[in-house]
Parts: sequence; C-alpha cells; structure tokens
Amino acid sequence: MITHQMLSQHPRPFKSLDTLVACVDACLECEQCCVSCADACLGEQQLDMLRRCIRLNLDCADVCATTARMLSRQTEPEWELSRAQLDACRIACQICAEECDGHADHHEHCRTCADCCHRCAEACERLLSSVHEGVA
Repeated sequence: MITHQMLSQHPRPFKSLDTLVACVDACLECEQCCVSCADACLGEQQLDMLRRCIRLNLDCADVCATTARMLSRQTEPEWELSRAQLDACRIACQICAEECDGHADHHEHCRTCADCCHRCAEACERLLSSVHEGVA
C-alpha cells in the first residue's frame, strides 16, 4: 500500500514502521467510514434519533484525519504531543463506536462504522504501546 511505501522511504523511518503504517491506514479508513456514516444518517427518516451519531461521526472523522496527518510526519516528532493525539483518537473512536453500536440493529452503515472505529481505536492503542515502550 502507498502508506507503507511513503513512510518507509523517509530517511529516518519510525522503528515500528508496520505499527505506524497500520495506525495511519486505520485512521484514514475510519475518517472515510465516519463521513459516510454521517451522510447516511442524514438520509434516514429518524434524523432526530441520529443527531448525536452524526455529530460524533464528524468529530471522529476530523480527529482521525488529523491523527493520520500528524503520524505521517516523521521528522523531529514531539512524542508527548503524538501520544496525546493518539489517545484523543482512541477515545474519539471508542465514543463513536459506542454510539454507532446503539444504532447498528437498525442501520447497517452504523454497524460498519462501529467496526471501523473499533479497529482504529485498537490500532491507536497498539501504536501508543510502541511509543510508550520507547520504540519511537
């Protein structure tokens, strides 16, 4: 995939490159899922019941996009800031997944989005563990 190709070509690549790539890809995928879910929610009949879901989808998409961009920059990272961003992304994904799980029985797009958010939260957690272990 292009993410691995680009990040591996950096003159000072991240030591846990596969973990970094997996997290960037998960963030980008989650951004897309959340934007699509929010749009699908807007097309549903019970819009009032989905208002919180739409808001959380859009917030999560923004956090995921920012996280992917920050992680893609490998020169002189500020690890305290990176850890905080990863934690924020993990939390945003968990909250969004919980909300989407609550609508999954009625809306397939919410089920798909919840799964995507769970995967992204797990990828952030794995990368956070690598950064905490000093593998950066």
